[in-house]
Amino acid sequence: MDTKEKIKNAIEEVRPSLQADGGDVQLMEWNEDEGVVKVQLMGMCAGCPMAQVTLKDGIEKHLKKQVPEVKKVESV
Repeated sequence: MDTKEKIKNAIEEVRPSLQADGGDVQLMEWNEDEGVVKVQLMGMCAGCPMAQVTLKDGIEKHLKKQVPEVKKVESV
């Protein structure tokens, strides 16, 4: 399994908790050279004041744990 597939699988693992709050997340880009994953927060997550916390403490932390190649997650 390549890194992008691992990232997609990790995102699928966090998706239900986002959907439970009316939000969602979509993988937009994986920059292998920099170790940066770009995602788009959707639904309630898109305008939520806690979106940055969700991104860093939720999504980024989980992806780094599941996929060591990931260094940073950014929202686009």
